Amino acid sequence: MESLRITLEQSEIPTHWYNVVADMPNPPLPPLGPDGQPVSPEQMAAIFPMTIIEQEMSAERWIPIPEPVRQVYRLWRPSPLIRARRLEELLDTPARIYYKYEGVSPAGSHKPNTAVPQAFYNLQAGIKRITTETGAGQWGCSMAFAGQMFGLDVRVYMVKVSYQQKPFRRSMMQTWGAEVFASPSSMTQTGRDLLARDADNPGSLGIAISEAVEEAASRSDTSYALGSVLNHVALHQTIIGQEAKKQFEKAGDWPEMIFAPCGGGSSFAGIAFPFLADNAAGGRHGRPTRLIAVEPTSCPTLTKGIYAYDFGDASGFTPLMKMYTLGHDFMPPGIHAGGLRYHGDSPLVSQLYHEGLIEAVAVSQLATFEAGVLFARAEGVIPAPESNHAIRATIDEALRCKQSGEVKTLFFNLTGHGHFDMAAYDRYFAGELEDFDYPAEAIGASLAHLPKVG
Repeated sequence: MESLRITLEQSEIPTHWYNVVADMPNPPLPPLGPDGQPVSPEQMAAIFPMTIIEQEMSAERWIPIPEPVRQVYRLWRPSPLIRARRLEELLDTPARIYYKYEGVSPAGSHKPNTAVPQAFYNLQAGIKRITTETGAGQWGCSMAFAGQMFGLDVRVYMVKVSYQQKPFRRSMMQTWGAEVFASPSSMTQTGRDLLARDADNPGSLGIAISEAVEEAASRSDTSYALGSVLNHVALHQTIIGQEAKKQFEKAGDWPEMIFAPCGGGSSFAGIAFPFLADNAAGGRHGRPTRLIAVEPTSCPTLTKGIYAYDFGDASGFTPLMKMYTLGHDFMPPGIHAGGLRYHGDSPLVSQLYHEGLIEAVAVSQLATFEAGVLFARAEGVIPAPESNHAIRATIDEALRCKQSGEVKTLFFNLTGHGHFDMAAYDRYFAGELEDFDYPAEAIGASLAHLPKVG
């Protein structure tokens, strides 16, 4: 019988994270403070422990994974690599389709890969509390879980539209002991100011970040934790791609194209960066792997944003980062892939895209749900709405292979299951979801407010 599930032993969990900075043709541009000068480690120490700051600024190729972190990883890692044979047959494509299934984690997504080390490093630094934000709730659940593993109190500011759409994500966070507030909230000055202007403000990741950073900066016992965008988050997620490389070697195959959903960039970085190391050396067997970030047409950061310095949050509390952005006060529509509703992208992902080393494509909401349902009916796994973006792009490429007769190996990151997103599927089946291509004039209006640098 053909093996469709390629697994690793727990002894094969990577011992180091891979830092893509070591293999980038140009060093990353530094984050800037309000004075336009590079942010110092001392400035960042107001909200992050020093170990995290060192990782954020490191150019070392390999960063050791602490043993207590690997011990928690053992609760679900290594995650399986699965051949989607039934999907191939349904599509009648000559392409070989594989996916890395990150929904096996306790929180149901890839996010604990970075939540666990962030909690560990904060504990080491004597921190008692963590504040953070969450969009769809995957990150908030992951940080709540990680805080419980290491005895930290966690407070989560959850984007209001997702707080209302996804009540069981809130329940998960509370089960792991976290406090959860709809953002914008009355807990911070940022939230109070926004609610005073618009009591029905639906919230955004940028706003929720502002609230979490504001609180963390005001308390010495509290740090801030971010689930995407920053270098150290991308670093921690590379455990996904490292495992996948071992699994493909075990399967005797190698991907020609890799797809991952991309909002802030953590799931894309996690699966793609370790393969970019091979590309930097000419590619496996002299053939580079194409790396494609898939984003929603309603929040088209890479495909319609501009490459500029911008704040990571709505209120300007964070340093300025060089990234593809739609403008820090961009207000995305309330699509159900809440984890992709972010105005900017990881500086590392952005620089690699700007330099032509990775690709990006935008897909519409209805097409992603169509792909998710098709995948679920073929493979059994109900994907998270975010994951549906990568599935859509993979299916589109598989159908192109069907037309051309090309035999390609396609690989995507199934970042999490959709068990707590069934209200979104209900709305899809009822015909209540709609596509939203963000109008160019609205993006232009937001970009007009970019901070002036230099």
